[in-house]
Amino acid sequence: MTSDEFPGAGSDDDDPVIDSNDPVIDPTIAHQARVYNYLLGGKDHFAADRAYADAAAAYYPGTAAIARANRDFLGRAVRFLAGEAGLSQFLDVGTGIPAPGNTHEVAQEARPDSRIVYVDNDPVVLAHARALLVGHAPGTTAYLNADIRDPGQILRRAARTLDLGKPVGLLLLFILHAIPDADDPYRAVASLMDALPSGSYLAVSHIAGDQGPQELKTKMGEITREMSRHQYIARSRAEVARFFNGLDLVEPGLVQVRDWRPDPVGADAADSGAEGAPVWAGVARKPLSRERARSGGRVRRHDPFGINLVGVCLPGLRGCRRRGQRRRSLTSKTSRMPSPTALKAITVSTIAMPGG
Repeated sequence: MTSDEFPGAGSDDDDPVIDSNDPVIDPTIAHQARVYNYLLGGKDHFAADRAYADAAAAYYPGTAAIARANRDFLGRAVRFLAGEAGLSQFLDVGTGIPAPGNTHEVAQEARPDSRIVYVDNDPVVLAHARALLVGHAPGTTAYLNADIRDPGQILRRAARTLDLGKPVGLLLLFILHAIPDADDPYRAVASLMDALPSGSYLAVSHIAGDQGPQELKTKMGEITREMSRHQYIARSRAEVARFFNGLDLVEPGLVQVRDWRPDPVGADAADSGAEGAPVWAGVARKPLSRERARSGGRVRRHDPFGINLVGVCLPGLRGCRRRGQRRRSLTSKTSRMPSPTALKAITVSTIAMPGG
């Protein structure tokens, strides 16, 4: 809708997934989600949002093309994660107003059993949350009204829908540049990824601070300060790369948004207005933890007494050697129970176990 009435979607009392404790919508100042919706050709925006977007486009005609390029990146990234990476769980933080090609639509096309949790703290997005909750069986979608600055709350509530013991695709697209350094976005991202298991992925798109002429960036900053609720922090490639610390970037690495695994044909390939778009984009995988890596990537087994027996060398235990020599099993060939010698060693040496 393009009129300035409340872009609502009915009462939220009947859906326990949706919170109702939200700030009042202010139609007199531009808001990121509504501006983005306008740039994508949507209908859920106010006059202030259109004025801001038009002012930005007057100085940078490719503004709308950047929004489309980011949306195309979402599709390519989710198809990669649900297809080649084999993920079926997604945590999409900074969801925005629903538009064609939502995460659940792309993921469930590739993996019908995909489970998606959307997260946003925008009252306009909240009003449209039901559109995000229409998934396709056997998949599931849910919406959380939460802020990325509180990763603990996000994780606790996402665990109602996602199995956080299995790999998850964390999507942070066009959201981190709205988080100032004072709010430590790096800590928020690290907290989310630290809680997810090895094999999880992080996808990020972020406005670039080291592309384009300085005069343009200065003018865009002035427009944003005067007309927008959100103040954006454009970051350099090195600064954006910090969000991937400890992760393994997948090819082609951290690149301009259009250059991340572009489709050979399609809307994004034909959108010449997005060429050289000042947006960094990348996807990275959380590697095996150091503990798992020491055991060759194997899932460590536990004995009936709850003691980890893989790769443990107890003092004085017959057949246990160090320094790269071949280790013998702590169990007998005919039983999976520890041998009497091993059991005695476990009993007296558990506290002093080296490398356990």
